[in-house]
Amino acid sequence: MNLKSSSKLTDLINYYYLSNDYSMLRDSTKVDYRYFLTVLHQSLGSRKYTCITSKMAKQAYEDWVKRGITFANKIATCANIVFNYAIQMKHATFNPFNGIKRKKAPQRKVVWQHGDVVKFLDTAYSDYEYRNIGLIVHMAYEWKQRIGDMRNLQWENIHLSKSMVHLEQSKRRAEVFLPISESLNTMLNEQRKDFGFQELVAPHPRPSLGKFRPYAMERLSKVGRRVMRLAKLPERLRLMDLKRIEELVYEHK
Repeated sequence: MNLKSSSKLTDLINYYYLSNDYSMLRDSTKVDYRYFLTVLHQSLGSRKYTCITSKMAKQAYEDWVKRGITFANKIATCANIVFNYAIQMKHATFNPFNGIKRKKAPQRKVVWQHGDVVKFLDTAYSDYEYRNIGLIVHMAYEWKQRIGDMRNLQWENIHLSKSMVHLEQSKRRAEVFLPISESLNTMLNEQRKDFGFQELVAPHPRPSLGKFRPYAMERLSKVGRRVMRLAKLPERLRLMDLKRIEELVYEHK
């Protein structure tokens, strides 16, 4: 694929998709990058990438902030990656997103109560459409792990006969071995009957292009919010708040 000075930002994004830098990413990371780069495409994709200014990048960022500071920062990160790749490949000399001062999301102190988790899991497990979301939350809550790590968890990490999970935390790159409770072991055995033929423990229940894929973080948040509303949970709660928890003792009936 050849880039020209008249090429659009969408062309530059597609050029990045063909790179080794992108191909060597984890599948789950590719899903996230494509989601955020699609938003970038929708905002600035029709413009010549060589003509995008810092002012344009800043205006786009401020529009994304209206949908969430973390959301906007992730798009800006992906935009940075694409433009930096273009600079490395001598197709650009300037990264308009490089100088953007990013906003800091206010620190949240909202904590899920045990009863909130029980309501969420009862609601999610009662509907096949939401079962995998329920399992992601169940695992994150019981093992005190990040939601993002649980959506990418693979069967090779689960040792049901030993009631043990072995995983590498994405943030600290630390290896941890954690026990699987009897109730979670039961749920995982049931899950394996339906999804054990592919590598992900709790993928999006509908395959894409013939393959089951992890939930994108934005999609995970949206579906999680739907379950929370069905469970009549407080609007202030978010799935990301699960990292501030007390020990879980949950027996699903």
